[in-house]
Amino acid sequence: MNHKIIETLEFNRIKTGLAHYLVSAAGRQELAALMPATDFDTVHQMLEETTDGADILRLEGGIPLPKLADVKPQMKRLRIGANLNGTELAQVTKVLQASMSVQNFFDQMREKKIKLRVLEGVVDRLVTIPSVTRRLVRSVDPDGRITDEASPKLHGIRQLITKTEDEIRTQMDHYTAGKSAKYLSEPIVTVRNDRFVIPVLARYRNKFGGVVHDQSASGQTLYIEPGAVMEDNNRLRQAQIEEKQEVLRVLAELSALITPYRHDILNNERLLGHLDFVNAKAALAHQMKASLPLLSRDNVVNLRKARHPLIARDKVVANTIKIGKDYQAIIITGPNTGGKTITLKTLGIIQLMGQSGLFIPTEEGSTIAVFDNIFADIGDEQSLEQNLSTFSGHMDNVKAILDRITNRSLVLLDELGAGTDPKEGAALAMSILDAIGAKGSMVVITTHYPELKVYGYDRAKTINASMEFDQETLEPTYRLLLGIPGRSNGLEIAQRLGISSTIIDEARSLVSDDSQDLNKMIGDLVEQRRAAREENERLTKLVAKNQAKEKELTEKLDRFNEQRDKLFDQARSKANHQVSMAKRKANQIIHHLRQLEVQQGANVKENQLIDAQGALNALHQENPQLKNNTVLKRAKAKHDLHKGDSALVKSYGQYGELLNRRGSHKWEVQIGILKMEIDERDLEKVAKKNLPKDKTTRPRKPAVRTTQTRRTSARLDLRGHRYEEAMGELSNFIDHALLNNLSSVTIIHGKGTGALRKGTQQYLQSNPRVKSFSYASPNNGGDGATIVNL
Repeated sequence: MNHKIIETLEFNRIKTGLAHYLVSAAGRQELAALMPATDFDTVHQMLEETTDGADILRLEGGIPLPKLADVKPQMKRLRIGANLNGTELAQVTKVLQASMSVQNFFDQMREKKIKLRVLEGVVDRLVTIPSVTRRLVRSVDPDGRITDEASPKLHGIRQLITKTEDEIRTQMDHYTAGKSAKYLSEPIVTVRNDRFVIPVLARYRNKFGGVVHDQSASGQTLYIEPGAVMEDNNRLRQAQIEEKQEVLRVLAELSALITPYRHDILNNERLLGHLDFVNAKAALAHQMKASLPLLSRDNVVNLRKARHPLIARDKVVANTIKIGKDYQAIIITGPNTGGKTITLKTLGIIQLMGQSGLFIPTEEGSTIAVFDNIFADIGDEQSLEQNLSTFSGHMDNVKAILDRITNRSLVLLDELGAGTDPKEGAALAMSILDAIGAKGSMVVITTHYPELKVYGYDRAKTINASMEFDQETLEPTYRLLLGIPGRSNGLEIAQRLGISSTIIDEARSLVSDDSQDLNKMIGDLVEQRRAAREENERLTKLVAKNQAKEKELTEKLDRFNEQRDKLFDQARSKANHQVSMAKRKANQIIHHLRQLEVQQGANVKENQLIDAQGALNALHQENPQLKNNTVLKRAKAKHDLHKGDSALVKSYGQYGELLNRRGSHKWEVQIGILKMEIDERDLEKVAKKNLPKDKTTRPRKPAVRTTQTRRTSARLDLRGHRYEEAMGELSNFIDHALLNNLSSVTIIHGKGTGALRKGTQQYLQSNPRVKSFSYASPNNGGDGATIVNL
C-alpha cells in the first residue's frame, strides 16, 4: 500500500485515536508499524482478532493489561553480561506478571465456555516462569526498590541500620530538647555527608566538640556532628556501605537469574503488546459504534450507511456506497460544497480501516474488498517550488497512478481534468477513465463536466451519481444518489443570493435548450428519487410495525391454543366423570333387573341388558370434539376478560377488579387496597352476582384483612422432592403461611447431599418477610429441619 494514500486520506488520525487506548510500549510500536494489508488471508486474520477483542470487551470488559515499558534495552544489556538496576528489574517483573495474569484470565474464559476464534492461540505462545516471577516479585518493589526479603543478609543489615538510626536520634534529642538547645539555631537533627548533625550557632561551636561538616551561607550556623555520636555514626555509615554492596550483589544475582529467559521475555513483551493492540482496536470500534466488515474475494464493495470516521456522528451524513458488482466506475457530478470529495474520502478511508483489521463505521452486513493498492488524487497539487500549476500537478499524479494500477486496485480522482479548457479537460477525463477501465481497476471520480454525464450513461460498467440538493432551499443534503447525474444549480443559487433577475434571464438565454432540458430532467429524477426514498422509509417502518404485530398475534394464538387444549382436557375429564357416574348407576339398574328376573321371573331378555350396557359404555369417548359441551363453554367464558370485570385470583384465593391490561398477557388487578400485576392464566372471570356480599363493591377506604386461602399446616416436608419442585413448594408454602398469619413454621429438608438444605436457606435469606431462621433442636430433627420465624 503506497504511503501517499495514508497521508491523503488522513489515516494517521485513525491511528492517533487507537493510540489513546494503548498501555504498552510494544503496543505503540505495533501501531506505529500498522499499514493496510493487501493479502486476503492476512486481513481476515486481523479482523478475526479484532472480533475476539470486541467479544472480550463486551463480556469481560477487555483483556487486563497493566502499563508495560519497553524491555528490549534491558535484554540487550543482559546479552552482553551487564547487570540491571532496580527500576529495570521492576519493568521486567511486570512483563512476567502480566504474562501469568493474562494466561489465568484466558483460562477462566475457557471455564466460562466463552468461545474465541484466534486469540487463544496467541495466548498459548506466552511463556510463564512462575519460580523466577515469584523471586522477582519478592525481591523488587514496583518502583524498583530492592526489598528487605531479597536476601537474609540484606534484611539483617537494614534492621541494624534502623536500630542504629534510632539510637543516634535518641542521643541527638538530648541536644535539641535539653539544656543545649539554646546553643542551636534550630532544635532539629539533620544530615550532612551522610552523617547526623545539629545546627549550632557559630559562637558556641566549642560547646559540643566533634566535627564540623558544613556551614550556612551566612556563616552564622555550623552543622556539627557531636563527639558523643561519632562512633554510632561510624557504625551507621559502615552498615550503609554494606547495604549498598548487598543490593549490588542481589541485582547481579537477579540479573543472572533472568538472563537465560531473555528470549522468552522478549517474546512475551511482543505478544502482550499485540494483545494490547487488539484491546485498542476493540475499544475504538466500541467508541465509533463500528461493525465487522465482510470480506469479498471478488472485490465487491457494499458499504451500508457509511460514515466518515473523522466527522462527528451528530454531523456526518451516512451514505450507501456500492461498486464492483454491477459497475466498476462511478462518476459523481454536481456543484461544489455538495459532499463529493467527502464521499471519495469516506470510501477510501473505510477501505484502509478494514484492510488494517479495524471495524468500519457502517451498518452491520457491509462488505469491503481487499485491494492491492488504493490511489487517490484529491486536493490542490499546485507547487510553487516545482513550478507546477494545478493542472500539471494533477496530471503528474494521474500519470504515476496509471503506471502502477492493476485489476485489483481502487482509484479515487477528485475533479478529474480540472484546471484547463473544459472541452479538452472533459475529453482527457474520458480517455483516462477508458485507460483505467482497460486495466480492470475500480475508479470513483468527481467532476463538473456535463460531457461525463453522457459518458457515464453510455459506457458499460459505469454509473452516474450525484449529491442531492434540496430543490426548495438549494442547500445540499450530502446524500449520495447512485444512478442520477448531478444537476447544475448555478443560476438558481445566484438568483437566491440576490443577483439581478435581468442578469439571470440573460444567462438562461445563453444556455442551450438541451442543457436546460437536461437540468430539468435531472431535477425531476432527483425529486422522484427523494419521494421514493421517503416512501421506502415509511414502508420500512410499516413493515417493522406489522412484523412486531404479527409476532404478538402469533404469541397470543399459541397461548390461546394452549389454553384451549387445557380447557378441552378439563371438559373431557368432567364429561368422562359424568359418563362414569352414569355407567355406575346403569350397572346398578341392570344388576337390579337381573335380580328381578331371577326372583320374580320378569320378562327381561339377556341380550337387551347387554345392549343397554354397551350403549352406556359408548358415552365414554377418549377424544370427543365436544362442540356443544356446556362445561367447555362455561370454561371459556371464565377467561373472556375485559376492563371492569370482577375476577378471582386463583393463586391467592382473592377477588378483585380488572383495571388495565398490562402487555400481552397480564392485567392490573385491584385487590382490596392493593394493585397487583397478574398473569391472565391466574385469573377467572366471576359474575358480580356470584361475588360474596362484601366483594360486590369496593369501599372507598377498605380495611386490611387476611383471608385464609387454604388450610395451612405449620410444617412442610420437602424430603423426596426434586430440587426445582421443592423450591416451588417452599415459595408457595411461605406465601400461604403469611396469608394465614402463622408466626413460625418448620421446613423439613433432611440431610442427604445438603442441596435442599442449602437451597432452603438461600431462599429464606432472600425473602424479606422472613424475620429469622435456625436449625431445629436435636430431638426435633437437628440440621435436617429449619425453624422459620416470619
